[in-house]
Amino acid sequence: MKEFQRKNVVSKFTIIRLLTAGERFEILVDPNYALKFRQGEVKDYNKAIAFDEIYSDANKGIRASDEKLKKHLKSNNLQESLKIILEKGELLLTTQQRKQKIEEKRKNIVSTIARNYVDPKTNIPHPPQRIEQALQQARISIDPVKNVDEQVKIIIDELRKIIPMKSEGSILKINTPSQFAPQSIGIIKSFGEIQSEEWQTDGSLITKVYLSAGSRITLLNRLNSLTKGNISAEEIN
Repeated sequence: MKEFQRKNVVSKFTIIRLLTAGERFEILVDPNYALKFRQGEVKDYNKAIAFDEIYSDANKGIRASDEKLKKHLKSNNLQESLKIILEKGELLLTTQQRKQKIEEKRKNIVSTIARNYVDPKTNIPHPPQRIEQALQQARISIDPVKNVDEQVKIIIDELRKIIPMKSEGSILKINTPSQFAPQSIGIIKSFGEIQSEEWQTDGSLITKVYLSAGSRITLLNRLNSLTKGNISAEEIN
């Protein structure tokens, strides 16, 4: 492969590097699928692998020898070796990829916090803009690789130094009229964990759902909009 072509390929994909006993093994991967695979979001590792090649230096196109692969990865199978490197190696994002992933993670983190935490004084979620400001004030660094839930657990402790926050789940019993019941169940499932679902003889639906404090307000707003306010909801202790 010509040098300019190789640069285009390496810039399009991402290198995963595994260092073992002083030897370097690198593979080229799709950064999106590699992250999803590492985070358990996809099971098929082949979607992450760009080429069925293992390099000692991917930028120069120098392939790793079969002898070194067998010695250090303990495998004669190429696919098995690719998977080992994908699972255990270091994901080397380009500057642009890293910037993009950090921005995506930041938005997901803000959204997760807004859904699951509220101001204890009002029991209303903080606006996303306020959470963004608090992240900046706390000088919190977003990791482009770690999953959102893992980062939120750490970030919340820092944000609480700036804005008051609490997370309180509750079970809500919702009664939806028959004409809106089929549409409402999908909405309810997207916001919480269904505890029970009882369809009445008149076609109406009684649902018990576990919700975070932030999700509760958003769900009720969606259901009231759907039913023109024709739902009843009560909290169950």
